[in-house]
Amino acid sequence: MPDLSKTPDAPAPAGASGADWPAQATDAIVGVVDSVKDKVTGPATSVARAIVYGTLASIVGTAALVLVLALTLRAFDVIAQVVLDALDIERAGRSTWIAHLLLGLVLLALGAWLWRKGTRPAPGRAR
Repeated sequence: MPDLSKTPDAPAPAGASGADWPAQATDAIVGVVDSVKDKVTGPATSVARAIVYGTLASIVGTAALVLVLALTLRAFDVIAQVVLDALDIERAGRSTWIAHLLLGLVLLALGAWLWRKGTRPAPGRAR
């Protein structure tokens, strides 16, 4: 009767050496999972960071713009007050509406300049 306690070993997968193939298969699976994770989470992380930093920049930028406009209005008010006092024609509130008028004209001129620049065709292009 043949000895069944000694069965031939199963053939090893191609490129694997004997008993090391389970570790190699595990390493291959881990490598594929890591590759897929890097390809998915890398861009997703970048997009999430861009959204967060963009939102933060827009909030801070809006607050800075409001602050600059308020300070500019206050500066125009003080300058108008000094000029009207020097001319001795100051009445209550007159410098305030002059400051509002000056800031409005500055913003109107800026808006008109940007509007004109935005609707001008590029050089070399006909309408």
